[in-house]
Amino acid sequence: MSTTTPGADPAGSHARSAALLGRLDRMPRHAVRYAVTGIVGLGLFLVFYCNFNINVSFIQTCTQIKDGCTPANAASAERWPVVLYLVGYVLGGLGVAPLSDRLGRRRLIVAVLAFALIGSLVTTFAGGFGVFVLGRAITGVAMGGMLAVGNTYIGEIAPPSSRARYTAITFVLCTLGAMIGIGLGLLFTTESASFPNGLPVALAGESFTAGWRWMYAIAAAVGIVSILLALRLPESPRWLLEHDRFDEAEEVVASLERRALRRGPLPEPAPAPPAPEHEKLSEAYRELFTNHRYRNRALVLISMWFFGYATVFSFSTSSTSILTGLHFTPPVAGMITAVGGVGFFVQGLFSARWSESLPRHLWLPIGAVLTLIGGVVIAELGDHITWAFIGAFIVFFGFNVWVPPTFALSAESFPTRIRAAGFGLVDGLGVTGGMVGVLVIAPLVPHLSSLAALVVICAFQIVAAVIAQFAPRARNEALEVLSP
Repeated sequence: MSTTTPGADPAGSHARSAALLGRLDRMPRHAVRYAVTGIVGLGLFLVFYCNFNINVSFIQTCTQIKDGCTPANAASAERWPVVLYLVGYVLGGLGVAPLSDRLGRRRLIVAVLAFALIGSLVTTFAGGFGVFVLGRAITGVAMGGMLAVGNTYIGEIAPPSSRARYTAITFVLCTLGAMIGIGLGLLFTTESASFPNGLPVALAGESFTAGWRWMYAIAAAVGIVSILLALRLPESPRWLLEHDRFDEAEEVVASLERRALRRGPLPEPAPAPPAPEHEKLSEAYRELFTNHRYRNRALVLISMWFFGYATVFSFSTSSTSILTGLHFTPPVAGMITAVGGVGFFVQGLFSARWSESLPRHLWLPIGAVLTLIGGVVIAELGDHITWAFIGAFIVFFGFNVWVPPTFALSAESFPTRIRAAGFGLVDGLGVTGGMVGVLVIAPLVPHLSSLAALVVICAFQIVAAVIAQFAPRARNEALEVLSP
């Protein structure tokens, strides 16, 4: 509910809003670290764990709950839980995330984390393949919603010069979730084997066949903790100002300033950006489709994410099955994927340090080149396990290094009143490219040479890199200037 009164001076409200935004944009990183990298970061850790925990573990899942499933044909069965997961992802981005523009960032973060909890519980106790697929679809809603609302929140609370860096720091937790999801799959769902043909301490065997259920039970436990912490998350001051809730926005900004002052004096407030005129939300939402600026941005970003995600999801959810299709044994394919997960984690650390050093649109070409190099290494030299490990490390680094700055770009490209809706639209429709990766590319792998298969997967990211050159330039601009 608005804290303004009828007849309030609009000019005074705009001046107060601009002053609060100036104070927010001067905030040092440590003032918001607990909210951004602590609470939102844990939520993103959870959804990335849920995204990757199917990668290695699915072969065991499939052989236990689907009639006729074997390690050799598990890849064909995997497409259904992955595709329905992506359908949930689309629903989370298009149907759930936009509600945060009306109801608030914090409420929707709690809501999408609840989807992760429920979906993880369903998959944990699934007695049949259909129920398992349903659980993955519910979990996918959390991924689509959390990426949109979480990155919107980060973009709204971060200073203009550090939005990509904040996103990348949080992305380190995403990579950690992915690495743990892959690593636990290797530990719980593969049999012990001498390195590098497997993991010597792996637990799967005749006496332990429910490892895949433990994978999803762990996700449910993390989901409970994430929800409890999200209830303590301060609301986005920009969202509060957009809804004329000035007193609440003042309270949040003041609390952040008190936290920052524990380490010394604050810099002078940033120059106040212009405060946009507030429109009715129904009219503002239509801007996404009728405003020339935002419509063009959305079309570019949707196309870019579509082709980029075709590569990302081919590797992130199905790399073990793809490598098995390329004649690696399942334990070795799992080990190669696990090393790739380490590359993903290292990429997160790299992006946290360097993502602001280049314009957003240049990271996709860099990532595409690295992904292609890694794929060629696996294809041409993968008979030697050391080279397969090196190639996987490079692939996972390359297909992810562009993601944090592009998450930041997607949030920056739309105004506060429709920011989550805009992010949800471009990311939600873009992820349909992941369905192409799973339904079209992955089934071709067994019928192609190793080199041809991996080059085809990488080619989609190369197309995305070309499209990225038409994206808006967003570094070091106040959000209200970049997207009024």
